Amino acid sequence: MIAKSRSPLATALQVAMRDLGAKPDRTLKIGFLAPLSGALKSWASPGRDGCKIWLDRVNAQGGLKVGNRRFLVELVEHDTLYKPEVALQGAKKLIMEDGVKLILMMGGNDFSPEVREFVSRHRMLVTTLLPSDLSPDAPTLLAPTEVHPIYNVTGVDWLKRTKPHLKTAALCAQRDLLGLPSLATYRAAFEAAGIEIVAERLFEPTTSDFASIVEDLMADDPDILCWDTAYEPFVHALTIEAFKRGYDGQILSCTCDNYPELIRRTSAEFMEGFVFQFPDFDDPRLAEPQVNFENANEFYADFCKRFPGTWGAVSWEYASTLELWKSAVQQARSFDPASVLAMMKVGGVGKHAFGEAIWWGKDLFGIDNALVGDWPVVTIENGRARIQEYGSIIDWWTQHQHILVKHMRALDLMWDQREHLAAKC
Repeated sequence: MIAKSRSPLATALQVAMRDLGAKPDRTLKIGFLAPLSGALKSWASPGRDGCKIWLDRVNAQGGLKVGNRRFLVELVEHDTLYKPEVALQGAKKLIMEDGVKLILMMGGNDFSPEVREFVSRHRMLVTTLLPSDLSPDAPTLLAPTEVHPIYNVTGVDWLKRTKPHLKTAALCAQRDLLGLPSLATYRAAFEAAGIEIVAERLFEPTTSDFASIVEDLMADDPDILCWDTAYEPFVHALTIEAFKRGYDGQILSCTCDNYPELIRRTSAEFMEGFVFQFPDFDDPRLAEPQVNFENANEFYADFCKRFPGTWGAVSWEYASTLELWKSAVQQARSFDPASVLAMMKVGGVGKHAFGEAIWWGKDLFGIDNALVGDWPVVTIENGRARIQEYGSIIDWWTQHQHILVKHMRALDLMWDQREHLAAKC
């Protein structure tokens, strides 16, 4: 019989496990419950790939040490198709069959009332990229990495201070649990900045033709076109349509994934100054001392080598969450979800990727389960995404919280209005 050859990683892992006293049959499972196909794939699949890099690094060091034992870490994936009923099936399988100790979610429509009730009943530790999912009836749900859509205020605030000649804006959003909270946040941010909204369009997530939408938005010649938190295909279609129509003003968006393709489809001049919220991780400012994402440039280089052309807003986010979870597991000397949750929130502060942050949110979400601090404002400069500043979400909230709550309530988005919101979406 011919022996099977081992990969270098497998050989290194075997040696590390022997040296560190770990048994390869001890495994900690983490669930990944998100839309890995369809229109929202770009906000899940790159994040899953970032997790693979994190897992490979941890396992190559002999696994995760919990007390005096070491465990390999395994990712168990479930594609939700961004359908609540599929997400519920996935949550049941991950908890009841796979025995995961943590579930990573994108959130939004996936975190339906049924999923909320199920994970809360089983006291499973779950993370979301959308703090708007948070509420007191889901005490084990955390938003430890991304604080969508609240960070969007920082982009508008930066424009107000650096480009005070911008006085009017037109914005659009898709009607779902990504678009609506973001719409409320941009409304509040523009109001706080004294920027008048001259046009607004809400469209269905099934929309494919954006010509009439952009035509309506450009009708009053706004200084700013805002794409809200539109999906990547929507951002591309809207931007290309504005280019075709000769728009020469400011464009603002939550994300701008795969912006090199947009530069290719429009022009470098047209995309210059595009404002969004997510940096490339080779950005020089990610080497600043307050940043807690270890070796950001190395992670970015590894990601781009292994998954070329797919870096986007979420590529680093789930990995950042896993690092926070790992630290709490090691401090708690346990992977029990309740113990890890308590350790993650001890002292009311945490090491967010972009600096120290506080566990916050009671006034907006009914519970302090969002890790909130500073967030980068990014623009395209000479064809590259570059951080302009780290804006303080807490400082903005301190001054303008009443405006944001007003707009959230107008769209039935506050945690105590969930019944109305479920009917809308």
